[in-house]
Amino acid sequence: MDHHILEMRAKFEELFDCSKDARLFFSPGRVNLIGEHTDYNGGHVFPCALEIGTYALVSKREDRELRFYSLNEAKAGLIQTDLDHADHYDPALGWVNYVMGMIHVFEKHGYTIPSGWNMVVYGNIPVASGLSSSASLEILIGYILKTLFGFEVSGTDLALMGQEDENKYIGLNCGIMDQFVIANGKKDHALFLDTATLEYKTVPFVLKGRTLVIMNTNKPRGLKDSKYNERRAECEKALEILQSRLNIKTLGDLTDEEFDANADLLKGDVIYKRAKHAVYENTRTIKAVEVLRKNDIEAFGKLMDASHDSLRYDYEVTGAELDALVDAARSVKGTIGSRMTGAGFGGCAIAIVEDEALEEFKKTVREEYIQKIGYEPSFYEAVVGDGPKEIKE
Repeated sequence: MDHHILEMRAKFEELFDCSKDARLFFSPGRVNLIGEHTDYNGGHVFPCALEIGTYALVSKREDRELRFYSLNEAKAGLIQTDLDHADHYDPALGWVNYVMGMIHVFEKHGYTIPSGWNMVVYGNIPVASGLSSSASLEILIGYILKTLFGFEVSGTDLALMGQEDENKYIGLNCGIMDQFVIANGKKDHALFLDTATLEYKTVPFVLKGRTLVIMNTNKPRGLKDSKYNERRAECEKALEILQSRLNIKTLGDLTDEEFDANADLLKGDVIYKRAKHAVYENTRTIKAVEVLRKNDIEAFGKLMDASHDSLRYDYEVTGAELDALVDAARSVKGTIGSRMTGAGFGGCAIAIVEDEALEEFKKTVREEYIQKIGYEPSFYEAVVGDGPKEIKE
């Protein structure tokens, strides 16, 4: 058993005296394999859930009080509030706002939460890595509410409620992908999700003799402060202009050929490059699933490379740190493909690497990154896991 779970139990006992009644829950982080900045453009994404994530020990209370403690935010100490304070964001509550947001969204959707609870949380997703620690927590809370109080809520409902928490309560304009794959993840599979319809298929993702390596830039990043909302606005503007001629709902409705045939409308403006990325990246994602179904990992790697180049030159969301990681990764014989993942401007990149080249890969990438950027990256060998669950010990 992870020593952190023992630590959670000890802390629970110390704070609440009743750890024998506490139930243990887990919700994964996620990584997107390809299909970046397509999710708010009505395109496809192709993420998978990871075996790293967020754990919570929970026991129901008899009253409406809520008690929270995070091993990751120990300085914040025990945070106390109650169910009646979930109607608005409160800066004083810090990370607990993600929890209160889920309570608020559940109640808005007609679920009555009858009592409060005690909770100790621990997460092993690196913060600000772009591996979705916030969506992991949102889906964890949603899954706990559903399980503790017997609510009928599907994985898709959970995902939409998590997104509503993030958009309306926290105030970050994220797409649906993170919450969706976390709520519906399946071991050894990635999810091919159409973000316009929320229809999805699970596709086997098994890399025999190869490993999916996540490389963390370790650059601190606040999504709210990044150019994320600016890119969304640029794509919305491009869509509006294209709709003057085309009967489309989203950029994801266009093929590469249709986009090229109508690109004159965007007249060499920066929005041309933004829209081109959204359209071409969506096509790459559809192709990626086709080649994976044939188990053609080499072709998948080439699509990953093309994805990064588009994010670098057309969408301009990579930055020096991510480019340094990807350039170094590509220089190693045994790298099948590499790209940034997540929103960009820091966070993580991924690579598929031949197992026998792994040590050489880490050594080379570490050295080149330190030389260019001045501090160390971190590496995680990703294991593709399931969605949220209760862990019976």
